[in-house]
Amino acid sequence: MKCGIVGLPNVGKSTLFNCLSRSKALAANYPFATIDPNVGIIPVPDSRLNQLSELFKPQNTFPATVEIVDIAGLVKGASKGEGLGNKFLSNIKETNAIMHVLRCFDDDNITHVDGSVNPIRDKEIIDYELMVKDIEIIEKKINSLSRLANIGDKTAVNQVDILNKYKDKLSQGSPARSFSFDNDEFINELHLLTKKPVLYVCNVDQNSLNGNDYTESVSNKIKNEDSNMIIIAAGIESEINELDNIQDRNDFLNDIGLNEPGVNKIIRSVYSLLGLQTFFTAGEKEVKAWTIKEGSLAPKAAGKIHSDFEKGFIRAEVIAFDDMIKFGSELICRENGKIFIEGKNYLVKDGDIIHFRFNV
Repeated sequence: MKCGIVGLPNVGKSTLFNCLSRSKALAANYPFATIDPNVGIIPVPDSRLNQLSELFKPQNTFPATVEIVDIAGLVKGASKGEGLGNKFLSNIKETNAIMHVLRCFDDDNITHVDGSVNPIRDKEIIDYELMVKDIEIIEKKINSLSRLANIGDKTAVNQVDILNKYKDKLSQGSPARSFSFDNDEFINELHLLTKKPVLYVCNVDQNSLNGNDYTESVSNKIKNEDSNMIIIAAGIESEINELDNIQDRNDFLNDIGLNEPGVNKIIRSVYSLLGLQTFFTAGEKEVKAWTIKEGSLAPKAAGKIHSDFEKGFIRAEVIAFDDMIKFGSELICRENGKIFIEGKNYLVKDGDIIHFRFNV
């Protein structure tokens, strides 16, 4: 599961990616500074992991991770191959969710590809390019179903009808995630670009951490979309990122009125956007956060540790995170009846601490 960072050139994508991953993708003041996608496997900030590490004092601690891809900036005409359009759209198709960075600050020293700052126009440019591509995908699907539909195949007729409704909505400027129709589940097989969940990241200056007129316009624009928005100052995050001393970081954050770097909120939001959740294994050797899809059953979670755990699954011994923190050890949790024995149909909860029993 991975999330792609998209946006027009020079909106702060690579700067933000560098802060997220602490890598050094080229952040230059010209289009296409990032041509091949930069991929970051990024730790997910989780205070629960820190608490468990303090409790167990393990030899090693391993956080959950999320994969984020910095995709080069789109421009008008990308769907027709302008700029590096075809490559960009292909890279977006390979992601499971989109982080859309919008420039919401004025700075004469940073060139805007369209000459002025207007996040709504920028959003609509990218939406348009993605929707044009989606319409192409839908038209291809309609053509592939036409023979069956013409001879009266009911499934094909119904699907063509739904596809035409999608095409009409997209042609009117509505992204596919903003609408649905009865019996349209098959649409998911097409992997439409505008069907992907989106997190809008409004990149502001240091004086607008609580928002400005630009961010307000974005908030109003996306009200009818199934999406979220975060405000961040990528420039400030870059400064925080350069501070290796923890105390210096904390002092800097206090000076600007933040209790943690803004990128931490972005990472957690992306994790949620991808439909992911965490369970833990904990002991003296290691405390580890494991990533699973929301709605995963116990055997599937066990398989994240090793395929043998899933194949030979017997049971899961589960302690709720809050119970572990309250009682302080597995032994005392057991004495207080807070270790629960669960079978194959157990739906793993976010934050569960699990010991799997298996036999192969």
